[in-house]
Amino acid sequence: MMAALAGFLCVAFGAFAAHGISDSKAQEWLRTGALYGFVHALAVFAAASLRSRRARFAPPILLAGVVLFSGSLWAMALGAPRGLGAVTPIGGLCFLAGWALLAWAAAQAPEA
Repeated sequence: MMAALAGFLCVAFGAFAAHGISDSKAQEWLRTGALYGFVHALAVFAAASLRSRRARFAPPILLAGVVLFSGSLWAMALGAPRGLGAVTPIGGLCFLAGWALLAWAAAQAPEA
């Protein structure tokens, strides 16, 4: 459910960037947040379908990345203080950690 909500928000903020805002920096933040968030929402769906015990840790970490990375960009685009941008790299680290967990799970998976 959370991945679907993240995907919904990514489409909404991407559309807002394209049609509802004229500030170029805000558009860039909205688009970047939407792109990264959408890719990782899809990764959450894929990771959730894996039958690996190790892979089960990736979805919540990837979703935390969407909240922190994309959410901070969206908030700044909508007028939040620019200091919130300090949170954005923490979201990026969550993305990296989620992908590292998926790689670890794949490396430990039995060969078919």
